[in-house]
Amino acid sequence: MSDPRPHLGEPLALDLLNTRWMRDGALQDLLTDTAGLAIWLAANDLDGTYSADATTLRHLLQARDAIKAAVDGSPKDAAPLVDAVLAHGRIRATLTADGPGELPEFHSPAWGPAWLAARDYLRLLATAPDRIRACASESCVLYFFDTSRNGTRRWHSMATCGNRAKASRHYARTKED
Repeated sequence: MSDPRPHLGEPLALDLLNTRWMRDGALQDLLTDTAGLAIWLAANDLDGTYSADATTLRHLLQARDAIKAAVDGSPKDAAPLVDAVLAHGRIRATLTADGPGELPEFHSPAWGPAWLAARDYLRLLATAPDRIRACASESCVLYFFDTSRNGTRRWHSMATCGNRAKASRHYARTKED
């Protein structure tokens, strides 16, 4: 089955948040079952490493809730939630043929995708915390990492939410005339 989500390609942490989206005014959720988990794992090239089973799904939902709490609220207030996911893994320093490396290790492989998403959220915070954004459209629940040059991107997609907002403003202006 193909990925039904309207917005793909965000960093892992935000892609996990984007497993919920709006369609025709109703909230959709890709992670309601292991079939949806399998789609998400495949979309993020994790399907060959991690199983799409109920335990992995449960841990991933915990990570999604923790990351959402941090993005929507205060990272300080959500820190215990994110840390609870991160407590199930660690980074082991390694030496590879290319030089220093890092290898994630987990208490259980079922924690892998959840831990990787939480770790990616930390990476985004270290890179540019002000560029982690929710779409500015009131009817949208998607997130994105603003990679625009000037950092003023407002919508997850200019083709959908951005276009609707501009069309709505244009309609309002022309109706007044």
